[in-house]
Amino acid sequence: IRGQEICSGAQRCHDPELVTEIINQKGIEIGDGLKTYIESFRHGVSPHAGAGIGLERVVFLYLGLDNVRKASMFPRDPNRCTP
Repeated sequence: IRGQEICSGAQRCHDPELVTEIINQKGIEIGDGLKTYIESFRHGVSPHAGAGIGLERVVFLYLGLDNVRKASMFPRDPNRCTP
């Protein structure tokens, strides 16, 4: 919308060795859940990615609001723990 970013995306790292290295660098313990996740890449998961449109950003731009938080039902806030 008028040159504004309304969509974001990413490609998942599908290299099990790299995923393991990054997890270890961050000091995260590889439990059962992460083991299963990493093993799935060892069995031939192809490279994949995704994208999503930010509805709050579209509404913010369409309505000409001065802050994207006004378009969100539950805006993110570091001092807020519940909706």
